[in-house]
Amino acid sequence: MASISLENVSKFYPNGFEAVHELNLKVADGEFMVIVGPSGCGKTTALRMVAGLEEISSGRLHIGDRLVNHVTSKDRDIAMVFQNYALYPHMTVAENIGFSLGLRKISKSDVKAKVAEAAAMLGLTQYLNRRPSQLSGGQRQRVAMGRAIVREPSVFLMDEPLSNLDAKLRVQMRTEVRRIQQRIGVATLYVTHDQTEAMTMGDRVAVMSAGILQQCDSPNDLYSKPKNLFVAAFIGSPAMNLFEATISGDGSSFQLGSQTIALNETVHQLRSDLAKYRGRKVVVGLRAEDLPQAEGDQVHGPSLRGRVEAVEALGSELLVHFTIDANRVSPGNAVDEASDDFVAAAPINIMGEGIARVQPRAMVRVGDDAQFAVFPERLHFFDAESQDAISQ
Repeated sequence: MASISLENVSKFYPNGFEAVHELNLKVADGEFMVIVGPSGCGKTTALRMVAGLEEISSGRLHIGDRLVNHVTSKDRDIAMVFQNYALYPHMTVAENIGFSLGLRKISKSDVKAKVAEAAAMLGLTQYLNRRPSQLSGGQRQRVAMGRAIVREPSVFLMDEPLSNLDAKLRVQMRTEVRRIQQRIGVATLYVTHDQTEAMTMGDRVAVMSAGILQQCDSPNDLYSKPKNLFVAAFIGSPAMNLFEATISGDGSSFQLGSQTIALNETVHQLRSDLAKYRGRKVVVGLRAEDLPQAEGDQVHGPSLRGRVEAVEALGSELLVHFTIDANRVSPGNAVDEASDDFVAAAPINIMGEGIARVQPRAMVRVGDDAQFAVFPERLHFFDAESQDAISQ
């Protein structure tokens, strides 16, 4: 067993493109670390550098106490599980699981024992004599994991192993993969583009964008304490509502389009740096689940009024899509402090779109004006230029 340590690891190609920029990441022995981000963010390249399938351009990579920058993949004591299973179609399940052991000239009796142990752990015992074509997608993925487990590696690497499964099976396999990893207790680096998968599986989650590590934290801290606009927008479903706003001169409220939202003393205690932004533009973030519907005399504090554009009924809840007269902000956009204009890569409609999560029996109809309660202490604030969280 061993840890994984990447120190200022970068990857750039002959054409000048830098896929990964000075990545610093430590995966402790036994930890399940997930790298998540959109397509092209550098997550798979980072994994392939750990695996020895991509050359490291600069920086240092340790597996355990050993510097492995120039160690071949086969000598790094790793096992990798791919999204396409990579099983041999002419071999049985038992032969696929034990294939790598046969190459190491382990006795047939030992191979049989190790294969049986892995198959029992993965619920594959009754399928050992079948071929991959006779298995479901989830069973094939278990076989691929079994082949990795029997090698007893120091480190597990997983490259989107569940992406080829249907939605229901993916949910089931998330639990299975996590259970197996906890049982064998090996440092695991897992790559996915699915933030729900990342949040439900990882001890810690590393969020990447454009080759740069944005934040590495526990799932709970990523959700409740995003360090910048990108993480705030990427983590959470639905995505956080982000709007351009202006803090009042005395800090007692902020202006969101034509609406004034009061701020209490708790907000300033939680975010003392917010005092520096009095009279200035910021970006305010509101989670959909922090905007319950408020009707009439139920409103005892700040609220937000929006026009209902669509309602999605999900059984246990309603997702209410609404618009307000404030600019919606996306990561990469910025507010120009020198003017009243919103600077963006693409035109922004003055009617900003938002989403609220409300009770399933709430009376909301398309075209109505709906009122949502606002809890100031649950708001998120970001610097409009740097896009970093205003957290102190």
